[in-house]
Amino acid sequence: MKISFIGAGSMAEAMISGMLEKRIVKPGDIHAHNRTNKKRLHTLEQKYGIQAADGLSQLFEGPDAVILAVKPKDAPDVLESVRPLVSPDTLLVSVAAGITIPFIENKIGRHIPVARAMPNTSAKVGLSATGIAFNAAATKQHRHRAFAIFSTVGMATAVKEEQLDAVTGLSGSGPAYIYYIAEALQQSAAEIGLDAQTAKQFILQTIIGAAEMLKTSAEPPEALRKAVTSPNGTTEAAIRVLDEREVKQAFIDCVKAAAKRANELSNAEEEIPARE
Repeated sequence: MKISFIGAGSMAEAMISGMLEKRIVKPGDIHAHNRTNKKRLHTLEQKYGIQAADGLSQLFEGPDAVILAVKPKDAPDVLESVRPLVSPDTLLVSVAAGITIPFIENKIGRHIPVARAMPNTSAKVGLSATGIAFNAAATKQHRHRAFAIFSTVGMATAVKEEQLDAVTGLSGSGPAYIYYIAEALQQSAAEIGLDAQTAKQFILQTIIGAAEMLKTSAEPPEALRKAVTSPNGTTEAAIRVLDEREVKQAFIDCVKAAAKRANELSNAEEEIPARE
């Protein structure tokens, strides 16, 4: 495949690294353009052997997919700029948060295949959870192409576009929730007498082990939790505190708040200012 990136930030780099590692594309078949930070673009060129494009027009010379990986505030201006360059067969894939498929279609002004994806920052280590929505113009081949791309940085699942706000609240922001828990565990370890390095080893392995149990076990999370919670034991004492502080409800509320904010950003897209 030939892949073009508009934007060269951390998500673009994660995807470039994943595609090259999985060998679905050759370094010379990846082209990227960054509007302002030329040093960043040069760094990616030297690190991965990709091609730095001097302008946007180079990105549309026969690519199999063009990845829109810019900041949401820059998306309207970029879409206006590429409007005359997009062909009817160009698969345009957006990873810009809050930029909806109808918004992209409206800016381009033509019926082209569009995919909107919501990966998360774990793409950097090849373990993203990515939701992908497509418009009606995206064929089976276009869908296969998009899944091939995002499968290189983790798992990818098709969802309806109206579900992407929920995906954002759950997994898009999800890594931060786990880091928040790790942060609390690290602080608690210090308060009960464990040094930082020792605590980190135990925290990491505990999270990894629990995740693997969730992945491989047929039991739901509640059953796995109860299996660890012996009557009058240490875990029961801990869970009692979490229940008293309504931690479970707090997590439910935080996911809902993130999903609500994602929806607000999507609905406010017409008000996103173009870059001056």
